[in-house]
Amino acid sequence: MTDAHRLRRLAAGGSLLTVPILYLAGVVADPALRQGGGDTTGVYGRFHEQVSVSATLLHWSWVLLVPGIIGMIHLVRRRHILLGHVAGAVALLGVVNFSALMLGDFMVSLLERSMPPAVGARLAEEALADPGARFGYQIPGFAGLAGLLVLGLLLAADRQVPWWGSPALVAGAFVAPIFWVGTVIGGLLLLAGAGGIGLRMLRMSDAEWAGDPAATQGKPQLSVAPDGKRASTR
Repeated sequence: MTDAHRLRRLAAGGSLLTVPILYLAGVVADPALRQGGGDTTGVYGRFHEQVSVSATLLHWSWVLLVPGIIGMIHLVRRRHILLGHVAGAVALLGVVNFSALMLGDFMVSLLERSMPPAVGARLAEEALADPGARFGYQIPGFAGLAGLLVLGLLLAADRQVPWWGSPALVAGAFVAPIFWVGTVIGGLLLLAGAGGIGLRMLRMSDAEWAGDPAATQGKPQLSVAPDGKRASTR
Protein backbone atom coordinates (compact mmCIF):
# COMPACT_ATOMS: atom_id res chain seq x y z
CA MET A 1 0.00 0.00 0.00
CA THR A 2 1.14 3.53 -0.69
CA ASP A 3 1.88 6.17 1.92
CA ALA A 4 -1.31 7.97 0.82
CA HIS A 5 -3.46 5.18 2.26
CA ARG A 6 -1.54 5.28 5.53
CA LEU A 7 -1.74 9.06 5.81
CA ARG A 8 -5.49 9.10 5.22
CA ARG A 9 -6.06 6.33 7.74
CA LEU A 10 -3.91 8.04 10.36
CA ALA A 11 -5.56 11.40 9.72
CA ALA A 12 -9.06 9.97 10.09
CA GLY A 13 -8.31 7.85 13.14
CA GLY A 14 -6.11 10.44 14.82
CA SER A 15 -8.67 13.20 14.40
CA LEU A 16 -11.38 11.08 16.05
CA LEU A 17 -9.07 10.46 19.01
CA THR A 18 -8.41 14.20 19.33
CA VAL A 19 -12.05 15.36 19.10
CA PRO A 20 -13.13 14.30 22.64
CA ILE A 21 -10.14 16.03 24.23
CA LEU A 22 -10.79 19.35 22.48
CA TYR A 23 -14.55 19.18 23.05
CA LEU A 24 -14.21 18.50 26.77
CA ALA A 25 -11.55 21.19 27.16
CA GLY A 26 -13.86 23.66 25.40
CA VAL A 27 -16.76 22.77 27.68
CA VAL A 28 -14.67 23.14 30.83
CA ALA A 29 -13.26 26.47 29.64
CA ASP A 30 -16.75 27.91 29.02
CA PRO A 31 -17.54 30.14 32.03
CA ALA A 32 -21.32 29.98 31.52
CA LEU A 33 -21.38 26.19 31.32
CA ARG A 34 -19.13 25.93 34.38
CA GLN A 35 -21.70 27.94 36.31
CA GLY A 36 -24.00 24.94 36.02
CA GLY A 37 -27.24 26.77 35.25
CA GLY A 38 -29.04 29.81 36.54
CA ASP A 39 -28.81 33.34 35.14
CA THR A 40 -25.69 33.62 32.99
CA THR A 41 -26.27 37.22 31.84
CA GLY A 42 -22.98 39.09 31.72
CA VAL A 43 -20.79 36.03 32.29
CA TYR A 44 -19.42 36.02 28.74
CA GLY A 45 -18.65 39.72 29.00
CA ARG A 46 -16.76 39.37 32.29
CA PHE A 47 -14.70 36.37 31.22
CA HIS A 48 -14.11 37.07 27.55
CA GLU A 49 -10.62 35.47 27.56
CA GLN A 50 -12.11 32.18 28.72
CA VAL A 51 -14.86 32.50 26.12
CA SER A 52 -12.24 32.97 23.42
CA VAL A 53 -10.38 29.82 24.47
CA SER A 54 -13.59 27.81 24.84
CA ALA A 55 -15.09 28.83 21.49
CA THR A 56 -11.81 28.13 19.68
CA LEU A 57 -11.45 24.67 21.22
CA LEU A 58 -15.07 23.79 20.46
CA HIS A 59 -14.66 25.08 16.90
CA TRP A 60 -11.70 22.79 16.31
CA SER A 61 -13.44 19.84 17.92
CA TRP A 62 -16.16 20.11 15.25
CA VAL A 63 -13.66 20.79 12.45
CA LEU A 64 -11.60 17.70 13.31
CA LEU A 65 -14.69 15.55 13.01
CA VAL A 66 -14.52 16.21 9.26
CA PRO A 67 -11.54 13.94 8.44
CA GLY A 68 -13.00 11.34 10.79
CA ILE A 69 -16.35 11.37 9.00
CA ILE A 70 -14.62 11.24 5.62
CA GLY A 71 -12.77 8.17 6.87
CA MET A 72 -16.05 6.59 7.98
CA ILE A 73 -17.58 7.27 4.56
CA HIS A 74 -14.53 5.65 2.97
CA LEU A 75 -15.29 2.44 4.85
CA VAL A 76 -18.83 2.24 3.45
CA ARG A 77 -18.15 -0.10 0.57
CA ARG A 78 -19.88 -3.43 1.18
CA ARG A 79 -23.55 -2.74 1.88
CA HIS A 80 -25.84 0.31 2.17
CA ILE A 81 -23.40 2.32 0.07
CA LEU A 82 -25.89 4.96 -1.09
CA LEU A 83 -27.46 5.41 2.34
CA GLY A 84 -24.04 5.56 3.96
CA HIS A 85 -22.80 8.28 1.63
CA VAL A 86 -25.99 10.32 2.07
CA ALA A 87 -25.73 10.03 5.85
CA GLY A 88 -22.07 10.97 5.66
CA ALA A 89 -22.78 14.04 3.54
CA VAL A 90 -25.44 15.19 6.01
CA ALA A 91 -23.01 14.61 8.88
CA LEU A 92 -20.29 16.66 7.18
CA LEU A 93 -22.61 19.59 6.48
CA GLY A 94 -23.90 19.45 10.03
CA VAL A 95 -20.59 19.59 11.87
CA VAL A 96 -19.43 22.45 9.64
CA ASN A 97 -22.52 24.42 10.67
CA PHE A 98 -21.93 23.71 14.35
CA SER A 99 -18.37 24.93 13.92
CA ALA A 100 -19.66 28.21 12.47
CA LEU A 101 -22.02 28.67 15.43
CA MET A 102 -19.02 29.03 17.75
CA LEU A 103 -18.61 32.55 16.40
CA GLY A 104 -21.78 33.38 18.31
CA ASP A 105 -19.86 33.09 21.60
CA PHE A 106 -17.48 35.86 20.48
CA MET A 107 -20.49 38.00 19.52
CA VAL A 108 -22.19 37.51 22.89
CA SER A 109 -18.99 38.34 24.74
CA LEU A 110 -18.44 41.53 22.73
CA LEU A 111 -22.03 42.74 23.12
CA GLU A 112 -22.02 42.13 26.87
CA ARG A 113 -18.79 44.14 27.18
CA SER A 114 -19.84 46.98 24.87
CA MET A 115 -23.19 47.79 26.53
CA PRO A 116 -25.16 46.90 29.63
CA PRO A 117 -24.90 43.10 29.92
CA ALA A 118 -28.66 42.56 29.93
CA VAL A 119 -29.05 44.57 26.72
CA GLY A 120 -26.13 42.83 25.03
CA ALA A 121 -27.40 39.39 26.02
CA ARG A 122 -30.86 40.21 24.70
CA LEU A 123 -29.50 41.42 21.35
CA ALA A 124 -27.36 38.30 21.00
CA GLU A 125 -30.33 36.10 21.81
CA GLU A 126 -32.45 37.88 19.19
CA ALA A 127 -29.71 37.49 16.59
CA LEU A 128 -29.32 33.76 17.22
CA ALA A 129 -33.12 33.31 17.18
CA ASP A 130 -33.30 34.73 13.65
CA PRO A 131 -34.86 32.21 11.22
CA GLY A 132 -31.72 32.33 9.10
CA ALA A 133 -29.59 31.28 12.06
CA ARG A 134 -32.07 28.60 13.06
CA PHE A 135 -32.65 27.04 9.65
CA GLY A 136 -29.23 27.82 8.18
CA TYR A 137 -27.07 26.67 11.07
CA GLN A 138 -28.79 25.14 14.09
CA ILE A 139 -31.18 22.68 12.44
CA PRO A 140 -28.57 21.48 9.89
CA GLY A 141 -26.16 21.00 12.81
CA PHE A 142 -28.54 18.68 14.65
CA ALA A 143 -29.35 16.91 11.38
CA GLY A 144 -25.61 16.36 10.99
CA LEU A 145 -25.44 14.57 14.34
CA ALA A 146 -28.32 12.36 13.20
CA GLY A 147 -26.40 11.63 9.99
CA LEU A 148 -23.31 10.75 12.01
CA LEU A 149 -25.37 8.37 14.15
CA VAL A 150 -26.78 6.62 11.08
CA LEU A 151 -23.38 6.43 9.40
CA GLY A 152 -21.84 4.79 12.44
CA LEU A 153 -24.68 2.29 12.76
CA LEU A 154 -24.33 1.31 9.10
CA LEU A 155 -20.61 0.70 9.59
CA ALA A 156 -21.36 -1.29 12.74
CA ALA A 157 -23.84 -3.45 10.82
CA ASP A 158 -21.01 -4.13 8.37
CA ARG A 159 -18.69 -4.97 11.29
CA GLN A 160 -16.34 -2.13 10.45
CA VAL A 161 -16.62 -0.23 13.76
CA PRO A 162 -18.03 -0.96 17.25
CA TRP A 163 -21.85 -0.85 17.36
CA TRP A 164 -21.80 1.54 20.31
CA GLY A 165 -19.38 3.97 18.65
CA SER A 166 -21.64 6.56 17.03
CA PRO A 167 -24.44 6.37 19.68
CA ALA A 168 -21.87 7.07 22.41
CA LEU A 169 -20.30 9.90 20.39
CA VAL A 170 -23.62 11.67 19.75
CA ALA A 171 -24.88 11.11 23.30
CA GLY A 172 -21.63 12.46 24.70
CA ALA A 173 -21.91 15.64 22.63
CA PHE A 174 -25.33 16.33 24.15
CA VAL A 175 -24.50 15.34 27.74
CA ALA A 176 -21.04 16.91 28.17
CA PRO A 177 -22.24 20.56 28.36
CA ILE A 178 -24.29 19.70 31.48
CA PHE A 179 -21.61 20.63 33.99
CA TRP A 180 -20.22 18.84 35.98
CA VAL A 181 -21.74 15.35 36.27
CA GLY A 182 -22.83 15.43 32.63
CA THR A 183 -19.36 16.54 31.62
CA VAL A 184 -17.79 13.49 33.24
CA ILE A 185 -20.34 11.08 31.79
CA GLY A 186 -20.35 12.81 28.41
CA GLY A 187 -16.58 12.81 28.34
CA LEU A 188 -16.47 9.07 28.90
CA LEU A 189 -19.06 8.56 26.18
CA LEU A 190 -17.11 10.74 23.75
CA LEU A 191 -13.87 8.94 24.49
CA ALA A 192 -15.56 5.57 24.04
CA GLY A 193 -17.44 6.58 20.89
CA ALA A 194 -15.07 8.72 18.86
CA GLY A 195 -12.04 7.03 20.40
CA GLY A 196 -13.38 3.55 19.69
CA ILE A 197 -13.98 4.31 16.03
CA GLY A 198 -10.68 6.15 15.66
CA LEU A 199 -8.74 3.36 17.33
CA ARG A 200 -10.37 0.81 15.04
CA MET A 201 -9.15 2.83 12.04
CA LEU A 202 -5.64 3.12 13.42
CA ARG A 203 -5.46 -0.62 13.99
CA MET A 204 -6.45 -1.42 10.41
CA SER A 205 -3.76 -2.46 8.01
CA ASP A 206 -3.30 -0.29 4.94
CA ALA A 207 -4.70 -3.13 2.85
CA GLU A 208 -7.85 -3.33 4.99
CA TRP A 209 -8.26 0.43 4.79
CA ALA A 210 -7.94 0.34 1.01
CA GLY A 211 -10.47 -2.50 0.75
CA ASP A 212 -7.97 -4.89 -0.80
CA PRO A 213 -9.58 -8.37 -0.99
CA ALA A 214 -6.15 -9.88 -0.43
CA ALA A 215 -6.18 -8.43 3.09
CA THR A 216 -8.46 -11.25 4.24
CA GLN A 217 -6.42 -13.99 2.63
CA GLY A 218 -4.68 -16.26 5.06
CA LYS A 219 -7.18 -15.59 7.84
CA PRO A 220 -9.12 -18.52 9.34
CA GLN A 221 -12.54 -18.99 7.79
CA LEU A 222 -15.36 -21.35 8.65
CA SER A 223 -17.20 -23.69 6.36
CA VAL A 224 -20.01 -26.14 7.00
CA ALA A 225 -18.98 -29.80 6.98
CA PRO A 226 -21.26 -32.48 5.46
CA ASP A 227 -22.48 -33.50 8.93
CA GLY A 228 -23.64 -29.94 9.57
CA LYS A 229 -20.80 -29.06 11.95
CA ARG A 230 -18.57 -26.10 11.38
CA ALA A 231 -15.03 -26.83 10.33
CA SER A 232 -12.10 -24.61 9.62
CA THR A 233 -11.15 -24.41 5.97
CA ARG A 234 -7.76 -22.88 6.60
